[in-house]
Amino acid sequence: MAPFIDILSGVWKGVRCDDDFYDRLSHRYTALIMVVFVVLISSKQYVGDPIICWTPAEFTGVYSSYANQVCWISNTYYLPFEERIPGANLPRAHIPYYQWVPIVMLLQALLFYLPTIAWRLSSCSTGIDVNTMVNCVTNLALLDPDKRRDTIKYLVRHMDGYFGCRKTYDKECCGGGLRGCITKVLICCKVGKRYGNHLTFLYLSVKVLFLANAIGQLFLLNAFLGTAYHLYGFDVLNDLVLNRDWWFSGRFPRVTLCDFKVRQLGGNIHRHTVQCVLPINLFNEKIYMFIWFWLVFVSAATVYGFVPWINLFFKGERRHFVRKNLRLMGRLGHGENGGVMCKNFIHQYLRQDGTFVLKLLGRNSNDMIVAEFTAELYDYFRKTYTKQDFEDAEEEPLQMETV
Repeated sequence: MAPFIDILSGVWKGVRCDDDFYDRLSHRYTALIMVVFVVLISSKQYVGDPIICWTPAEFTGVYSSYANQVCWISNTYYLPFEERIPGANLPRAHIPYYQWVPIVMLLQALLFYLPTIAWRLSSCSTGIDVNTMVNCVTNLALLDPDKRRDTIKYLVRHMDGYFGCRKTYDKECCGGGLRGCITKVLICCKVGKRYGNHLTFLYLSVKVLFLANAIGQLFLLNAFLGTAYHLYGFDVLNDLVLNRDWWFSGRFPRVTLCDFKVRQLGGNIHRHTVQCVLPINLFNEKIYMFIWFWLVFVSAATVYGFVPWINLFFKGERRHFVRKNLRLMGRLGHGENGGVMCKNFIHQYLRQDGTFVLKLLGRNSNDMIVAEFTAELYDYFRKTYTKQDFEDAEEEPLQMETV
């Protein structure tokens, strides 16, 4: 057990941190919970006795074992004790899910991890390595002053390589005359890394995928379990409020019926109906009840974590965030706006993507490191560029002015 824990801890320490806590709540914590449930259910299915059937007295030990096995692989069905067993040719509502629970849970874990795979693959192609920057920033506090300064300068040059390329594109595309005016209008409707919003849109799209996955899995389990699972939690709460036995339902029955036929020598076929108990459903019920509340919690948390990132499309919010960090490092006095260069730095140089990277660094480190990095980036900007470098640049795309 100890080596297994050591392996898990090693994997946990090596995970990437190019997202925020609400993303990790889905692709890390939820996926891990699903894997733990798979281990629990699989151990009960393949090591213990997942089903035990009450067989007639004439059944010997081998016959009873056969009945247990055939009823496990051929689905059972649930009937309340007050109802009569239907005839041989009448339809039955079989319970098809319990053999496939571990496999479906592994699929659920994979679905929770797929959005972050999409984010990492797509973000690597933008020209700015968010993961490397986050890893460097999170270790800045452990470095001595000289190494700390060199690391920040390296990250600043890395950021400028992304923003400087875009600035050149802006000047080429947004010239004067009628062509320049038309280009400015079209750029406001475009999304791309040269328009300053590519990383932001990618990240927000991934958050939408996380939310769609969490909500969609409630309805995916509807089809798998064959019940109104998306209302399961409300039914449990209602039963608790009314002081009823919330576990007494047909969703996860403990006692079921099983029909099977036995062919004997001479061609005679005997049909048997036996009563079976499913101990595995005692675990399934508690697990799926927890999963329902957990999926609701993850959905709400994902929405809560999505809202602050929308502020990246508001110029006033970005301006407040960047100036707050510059004032913290003494680059701007109290009440000072910073003039034209500060405005160009925020709205023409950083734009949505630059502010997004700074915010993401803040989510994975602390405010002082982000302020120090922002100030160093601002100093580099003032030394490298002039006002004329941004005179012909396009207006910011997808602006959303607050009232």
